[in-house]
Amino acid sequence: MHARTLASLRVSALGLGCMGMSDYYAPGDEADSLTTIRRALDVGVTFLDTADAYGPFTNETLVGKAIAGRRDEVVLATKFGVERRPDGTPVGVNGRPEYVRAACEASLRRLGADHIDLYYQHRVDPSVPVEETWGAMAELVAAGKVRHLGISEASPATIRRAHAVHPITAGQYEYSLFTRDIEDAHLPTMRELGIGLVAYSPIGRGLLTGTLGRQTYGERDFRRTAPRFQGENLALNLALVERVRALAEAKGVTPAQLALAWLLAQGPDVTAVPGTKRVRYLEENAAAADVTLTAGELAALDEAVPRGAVAGERYDAARLAQVDV
Repeated sequence: MHARTLASLRVSALGLGCMGMSDYYAPGDEADSLTTIRRALDVGVTFLDTADAYGPFTNETLVGKAIAGRRDEVVLATKFGVERRPDGTPVGVNGRPEYVRAACEASLRRLGADHIDLYYQHRVDPSVPVEETWGAMAELVAAGKVRHLGISEASPATIRRAHAVHPITAGQYEYSLFTRDIEDAHLPTMRELGIGLVAYSPIGRGLLTGTLGRQTYGERDFRRTAPRFQGENLALNLALVERVRALAEAKGVTPAQLALAWLLAQGPDVTAVPGTKRVRYLEENAAAADVTLTAGELAALDEAVPRGAVAGERYDAARLAQVDV
């Protein structure tokens, strides 16, 4: 597996998003998930992404169990700020300094770790000045509990304010062939400040695998209400996927590999954390790091999926309301 550098943090070019092993998609199997995480480390996918909100809490425990005895192999990233009760009931976004400190301690316990390599503010709390939140996060770095700081779904202005308190190593944003909004202002701001980009949902929440159709999603799968997976929006988006599939076949790769290769081609400061619960798809995704695209192939992808062509918002209204714009 190739490596990339986010500011001063060296990570595998592709990481593993662990969220879906515990939450938001179809129910997972712990044994399969543990096998997948451990196989990820075996093939060099050592950048693991989790959060206290996933489960909630259970995903960090799962990751901690999977990496026991192998902590030194892992660049471990987790997040705080999306507060949920143990039964999953949403509480809201919390950026209060006392909550930051308590959340970090709890994450360390669940992960079985003495430090977190990359600690993100998961969402920005509009009721707390970001300087106060980041002051508490900087204290965690000074105490040795956290090595690097990140931020997710923050506006360019908020990025600048947080970065002035303590350098941001990475920003985590949804970024893929199907979601390119951050190219306008977020990515230029991050590059100006020397901040790396970690792309989540780089395969369009499964759409860009080319394996999804009009199936029915279960109660726990958030795609059952996601606008891009509904009615006419889905039909239009699946037509775009077919264009990607044709280009992938011509290249001799899978649609998911082509989508990931496109993302990695967007710059050496870009990495991604595609999520999966299965070894088969983990290995397929990891192989995308070896796929090189020509200028002509990149242009063909831009033509196949023009910016703005994807139908529907990426989140429903409730989730979009949590995004700092």
